[in-house]
Amino acid sequence: MKKFLTFSAVAALAASLFSCGGNSTDKPVEERDSTFTSLTQPDWSRNAVIYEINWRQMTPEGTVEALQNQLPRLKDLGVDILWVMPVHPISELNRKGELGSYYAAKDYRDVNPDLGTREQFKAFIDEAHKQGFKVIIDWVPNHTGCDAVWVSEHPEYYVKDSLGNMVGQYDWTDVYKLDYSQQATRDAMADAMKFWVEEMGVDGFRCDVAMEVPTDFWDTVRPMLDSVKGGEGVFMLAEASKPELQKNSFNMGYNWPMKDLFSQIAATSGQYTFKADAKFPVKDATAIDSLLAAQAQQYPRDSYLMNMTSNHDLNSWEGTEFDRLGNLHKAFAVLSYTLPGMPLIYTGQETGMNRAFEFFKKDNAPEWEPRNDYFTFYQQLNALKHAQPALRAGEVGGEMVRYATTDPNIYVFSREADGQTVTVLVNLGASEAPVQFTAEAPQVEGMTDYFNTTQAKLPEALAPGEYVVLVNSQIEE
Repeated sequence: MKKFLTFSAVAALAASLFSCGGNSTDKPVEERDSTFTSLTQPDWSRNAVIYEINWRQMTPEGTVEALQNQLPRLKDLGVDILWVMPVHPISELNRKGELGSYYAAKDYRDVNPDLGTREQFKAFIDEAHKQGFKVIIDWVPNHTGCDAVWVSEHPEYYVKDSLGNMVGQYDWTDVYKLDYSQQATRDAMADAMKFWVEEMGVDGFRCDVAMEVPTDFWDTVRPMLDSVKGGEGVFMLAEASKPELQKNSFNMGYNWPMKDLFSQIAATSGQYTFKADAKFPVKDATAIDSLLAAQAQQYPRDSYLMNMTSNHDLNSWEGTEFDRLGNLHKAFAVLSYTLPGMPLIYTGQETGMNRAFEFFKKDNAPEWEPRNDYFTFYQQLNALKHAQPALRAGEVGGEMVRYATTDPNIYVFSREADGQTVTVLVNLGASEAPVQFTAEAPQVEGMTDYFNTTQAKLPEALAPGEYVVLVNSQIEE
């Protein structure tokens, strides 16, 4: 039996999960949220890949001019959206480490002098646009650094304790939290964001801990930014897994749950540095079905989730993809590109960099040349994402059809759109396993093995971490 598990196939979820062996959903089909987002996703975003730039560590110089020299390489890699980590000056009061956290902004309207000047950053944005990129900057709306210009000029913008002192949040000792119950705070934040769209030409924002800021602020600021940008408006990424943010404000949210599930599957398979425990409960690959089903209920139908095997937080605080996913890391990367959503590449990931960047001080840049097998791997994945209509993000992407196997960690699915099919097989288990189907098998006649450019055939078995991607492309004689 075929199993349909997509944002656009909500009505088939219950039956599909039952036959896949996943958990049933909490709500009956007729109660599930099938609402559309009020946002219109731009056409250019459907097959896009996002790349996170850690500008401090990406080059030996750590400057915007050195960063600009990387644009041709990123173009060759095949990424589309450049997400630049926070570019603002960093507060000095209560600063962490030598250079401080990017996320302790001192002045929302200026550029960190270590990076360069506003004029230089504007030149970088202009050149990126000429080369076909979209540029979004990391925005930190929940808090500022402890000596930010607003601290002295507008103390009324901040949350205060019973003694009238500004306060931080969690263990973030280098920041003060902003007070969104004050209309003046909202107006000032909206005006600062408008500056970067109107004067600097950014295409949107990745918004740090977006769930900590009231949703109604985002619902108000989004149409204002769209009107300033014109055309298709801004592109907004929320560092949050909060569905309500994606109804009116954000094009895309973080797929933190899928990231966690990848780690749980890897832990179960013995790949994770730490054993499976309360943090990493035992999970096999069929748990992906349950998560997709839940997300199909929760999120607006045409919203995106960002899939990832690394980013700046994971790399610096939880370990590299090699630490967390072991020899399954490439298989999970393939899933990040072929499951519903948009894939992320983090600085250094395309080199196979197996170390964590320092966060509060300058670190050594990756060795970008010569380009290695990882560059080719991600280059091929980017080309696959661009070429295949079935892999488009949102509701126009291909239906996901699951094929149940005798081993729960042999995960097989197809997606089809516009007469083109992508079929994916991965082994997320700890040992080699046969590829045997309990019912219908995918049809692969006339297809091509994408990575080997050979005639497609279903493998008899897959080794741990082995992956196969089949497409309709014709093999050249």
